[in-house]
Parts: sequence; structure tokens; C-alpha cells
Amino acid sequence: MKQSTRHLVAVVATLALGATAQSAFAHGDVTPQAVDTTGLKNLGADFLPSNPYRKDKTAISIGDSAYNQNCARCHGLGGISGGIAPDLRYLPLGNEGDEIFLQRIRKGAVRDGRVYMPPFEGTLSQEAMWAIRTWLETVHEE
Repeated sequence: MKQSTRHLVAVVATLALGATAQSAFAHGDVTPQAVDTTGLKNLGADFLPSNPYRKDKTAISIGDSAYNQNCARCHGLGGISGGIAPDLRYLPLGNEGDEIFLQRIRKGAVRDGRVYMPPFEGTLSQEAMWAIRTWLETVHEE
């Protein structure tokens, strides 16, 4: 292999490795942002099993902002994943999707000791979580 070709291969490999490392590092490397839930009904300490804000305009607005601040880095703008994390537009609607969403946002996801998603329970309020879910239903796709 010619010297210039070897150099080009080394540069491409280094760039690819750097991009992969950045992608892996970025996932889960999010500092949660506070969510102002003013205007939403207080839900109390016990988590509800289904979304109490479904189709609520205030919740949609709050959820849109909260998603962009806390979720979009991994799950993509508009819920459209770039491949790092699941595309949340495909979460089922209604109670089935609520159960999946609540479990994952509260507890996060760890596999083989690696954090794929940090837990947000204790960081985001129940109101903020349900507001995000409310917004996600507005971008839902089958």
C-alpha cells in the first residue's frame, strides 16, 4: 500500500473511531434540566398509571420544552431518533404506551453494567414526565 493511501486509511479510521466514541459518550451524558410545570394540576407523590394530561395544551407546550431540554440529545429533535436511542414517535398510544414510557423514564435502562438511559425519577417531577409523554403523543407515528 502506498504511503499516501495508508495515511488516508489511518485518518479515516481515526475519524470513525472518534465519531463512535463521541456517540457512545454522548448517550447518557445529559445533565437533566429543571422543568417548570406551572399551569399543570399537581399530581402528588404517587405515580399515576396513565397520563392525566392527554391532549392538554399546557402539558403539550411544557412537554415540548422539557423533551428538547432533557431527551432530544439522545432521542432526536421532534422524537426522530438519529440511531443513538429509540425513536419515541413509535411508542404506542394510550395506556400501553404510558406504561412503557413511565417505566423507562423513571428507572432508566442499564444493560451489562452500561447505562443506556439514566433514570429520571427524583430528577424530573411526575408532572414533567407526563407532560413529555403528552407532547410525544402529538408526534406519534404508526
